Amino acid sequence: MKLWLPFLMAGVLSLQAAERARDLGVPLDGTPGEWNAITDVGGVEVGYQTLVSGEGNGAIRTGVTAVWPRGKEAGAPVFGGWFSLNGNGEMTGTTWLEESGLLSGPVMITNTHSVGTVRDAFIKWQVARAQKVGTGTNDWSLPMVAETWDGFLNDINGFHISDADTVAALERAKSGPFAEGNVGGGTGMVCYGFKGGTGTSSRRFGSYTVGVLVQCNCGRRAQLRIAGVPVGQEIQDSIPYAKNGAFRDEDVGSIIIVIATDAPLLPQQLKRLARRASLGLARTGSISGNGSGDLFIAFSTANPQAGTAKGLVNLTMLPNDEMNATFEATVEATEEAIINAMLGAETMKGFEGHTVISLPHDRLKQVLKRYGR
Repeated sequence: MKLWLPFLMAGVLSLQAAERARDLGVPLDGTPGEWNAITDVGGVEVGYQTLVSGEGNGAIRTGVTAVWPRGKEAGAPVFGGWFSLNGNGEMTGTTWLEESGLLSGPVMITNTHSVGTVRDAFIKWQVARAQKVGTGTNDWSLPMVAETWDGFLNDINGFHISDADTVAALERAKSGPFAEGNVGGGTGMVCYGFKGGTGTSSRRFGSYTVGVLVQCNCGRRAQLRIAGVPVGQEIQDSIPYAKNGAFRDEDVGSIIIVIATDAPLLPQQLKRLARRASLGLARTGSISGNGSGDLFIAFSTANPQAGTAKGLVNLTMLPNDEMNATFEATVEATEEAIINAMLGAETMKGFEGHTVISLPHDRLKQVLKRYGR
């Protein structure tokens, strides 16, 4: 078992050293991209700010994640669509996304009680950048900020996320491989009764790529299935209990899923793509219970003129009849991203001494072998 130590991490991206699903031989479908990450979609950048310090009632185990569709310097809107599988959660900016089909900035993810802070901090950062380069300020902004609840391990009512933390996640975003598990907004999350957090995966199909990033905080232990095997039922020890109900008995928590693709899809098609994340989530055992906020967003980096304000715009699109490969890639990458989030996470002790163990790699391999997987 990995050791837990209290620390404060600045949140820069780092190479993922921990074993991932494919490193352990988990049989998964599809062909991943170079980094098996959402950043395999050209232009996409991911940044973190991770906060881990203190113990007991003052334990801070939280952070911010930022996903830039075209990179932090480009700023051009992308076509997007979103879907709520179960709405016990928050994702700001979705009303205008639904109306316009455009995503004009990053997707940011944090804890439930820091959504407003992160939203406002992004607007301030955006205005300050515009003023610095002498372009004035935007008339308005509706940032996209989503959340999952980390109050079992984090002093969530201590409101520890600051404007500076949001700025750090935004500005440190970059392409390439990045860490998973206890990082960014996923720092204090619990998934299927094991330590959860941030995970990613990608799939290539034809000349296109789909990449997925998840912040997983959903499900209960007995539900967990990996490669079709009831892993959660086989590993039943050290199940955590939460203040608002036992993780053993209630489907609590949430999951945010961000889907990126370079396939030329229009907003309605991207909404269809976002729906398919539900099937990847279901493969890991979730029933999307009443207490779960399961919110998904998809965007396409194709059509660079998507946000053009005047005149006629020439667009390309993949025909609906050719979208099956895109659907399949999304389902597969979502499933693997959730598994990678759990495998990348480390055992964590946090708020009021609560401890959540990581999914033990050796026992996972034993269980899969016993089921012939």
